[in-house]
Amino acid sequence: MAKGYMGRILRVDLSNNTLRDEKIGEDLYRKYIGGVGLQAYYLYKETDDKTDPLGPENRLMFMVGPYTGTGIPSSGRHSIVAKSPLTGIWGEADVGGHWGLGLKGTGYDGIIVQGASDKPVYIYIDEDGAHIEDAGDIWGKDTYETDALLKQKYGNNIVVQSIGQAGERQIKIACIMTDGKDARAGGRCGLGAVMGSKKLKAVVVKGRRKPEIHNPEALRKEVVELAKYQRENRGGMHEHGTAEGLIGNELSGDLPIKNWKQGAWDRKSEKLTGEVITEKYLTEAFHCGNCVIGCGRTIKIEEGRYAGVEGSGPEYETIACLGSNLLVEDLEAICKANELCNRYGLDTISTGGVIGFAMECFEHDLIKEEDTGGLKLDWGSPEVLIEMIKMIVNKKGIGELLGNGVREAANVIGGLAKEFAIETKGLEFPAHEPRVFNGTALSYATSNRGACHLADLGSRFYEKALAMPEIGLMEPAGTLTVEGKGKMIAGLQDVSGLYDSLKICKFTVWFGVDTSKLLKWLNMITGWDMTMEEFLLAGERIFNLKRIYNVRCGISRKDDTLPPRILNSIRGEGGCADHLPPLNIMLKDYYEARNWDEFGIPKPDTLDRLEISNL
Repeated sequence: MAKGYMGRILRVDLSNNTLRDEKIGEDLYRKYIGGVGLQAYYLYKETDDKTDPLGPENRLMFMVGPYTGTGIPSSGRHSIVAKSPLTGIWGEADVGGHWGLGLKGTGYDGIIVQGASDKPVYIYIDEDGAHIEDAGDIWGKDTYETDALLKQKYGNNIVVQSIGQAGERQIKIACIMTDGKDARAGGRCGLGAVMGSKKLKAVVVKGRRKPEIHNPEALRKEVVELAKYQRENRGGMHEHGTAEGLIGNELSGDLPIKNWKQGAWDRKSEKLTGEVITEKYLTEAFHCGNCVIGCGRTIKIEEGRYAGVEGSGPEYETIACLGSNLLVEDLEAICKANELCNRYGLDTISTGGVIGFAMECFEHDLIKEEDTGGLKLDWGSPEVLIEMIKMIVNKKGIGELLGNGVREAANVIGGLAKEFAIETKGLEFPAHEPRVFNGTALSYATSNRGACHLADLGSRFYEKALAMPEIGLMEPAGTLTVEGKGKMIAGLQDVSGLYDSLKICKFTVWFGVDTSKLLKWLNMITGWDMTMEEFLLAGERIFNLKRIYNVRCGISRKDDTLPPRILNSIRGEGGCADHLPPLNIMLKDYYEARNWDEFGIPKPDTLDRLEISNL
């Protein structure tokens, strides 16, 4: 067995109330690396197009990777995968915090949950074993309360991953939260609803085991050097978090404003920046496991209408989706809305997307006051933001429909509403603008989980400032260029999958990490002699396996697209005011780079080369 892995996963069947260990062979690790790679393999093998995402046959999988527990900076992440109830296809969420370290510390590389309990339960795992426990006394509690109650029982050395009321009620934009008030979110694809459908309230881990490392001395030297570099260069990301310089996003056009309709906001985003959070509310920076950078925000509001808000502060995506996207310029209200979403277990990106959709529908008289209980869904209203979150989690009025996501809501309302649904493959847009970055446009259209700003390793960075010689990108590609964009995005998506499988934060592309170092560290840990060719092939294998899973679920060229507003409507103001992404041209280049056919289906020789044709 290669070093760096624990060599086993935990199988849990909640229908039968059973647990068992399952060993994993080295060949599987080498082909799929770990994390999301292994999850792609198991989801493809064990579910299909007929699987009900909220049925007992769906799998809910938690995985770590070979970097977990090695001390490599920013390697405290884990991934959650299931068939998504929101999109009906591949569902994936990546989470920071400390839970992944705790899981590997118990001696497991992952957990696969199937079945459904007939009563609320949680799973407890430590170095001595795993147990299914009754969760009757914590069912109905929010995620902060759940974390506190379980720590009262087991002590503060546990790490809790749980759902709130949104997941319990199987709301399709529900997420899975970890680290209590520090609130790290497995936000996307509605995986909290899958957990709720299984009556699984929480997964608790407590462990300090470490994986064996093939060359610990060499790795230790690399870790020390990287940590020193990151500490000296973390700068604004540490000081002000991911919302540092938010005004720059507005000025460049890279900020969702009024449900993606406007290109500028009279610099009102200056009220919402990370710098303002630092000045007024920050108590300390939050660091995920093994992280030196510390981009998380721990905040406290001590006075005013929202006094008492305390814990994890809003990240860039949350501020943009719940703020500028709704024309809400009250930062304290956004902090309160963020806390509510964290407690209830709602994806803040999708929540902002559905509320923006509802506001525009209300503006056009497609949603009426009788649908909202008399609430006027006015743009810019902090009160509406807060109340709509409560309506969604309580399935009250129009909130019940909105909890199913913008695609389903638009289909039910019909007519003009479909023009207001900003989604791809059923997943609401994250907060970066495809009309500013051609690479982002192509990646949103082709990402396996739907519109995703992380599936391409943040291609906008590689369009503006970074290079990646390992995939042939020798210099930044340019934001509005077209030539070679398909090859670039395919390569970045493949490497992004390696980050997700190794389990290391993607922000590290700015802080001393590159693809060659990733491979060097993997070989130091495992003792392999993996080449760059084999390494990149693993990333390509992982991406294509997700794709053929989606093809099995009905995905094809027709789904590799963007909303009409993004493809056809210029904004006329702000950065890149008149640009529209030439998607069809780039998509042709992309399919050729991937060796897919004209319908977006991987060709047989591609599957043969990747060794996934006979799974």
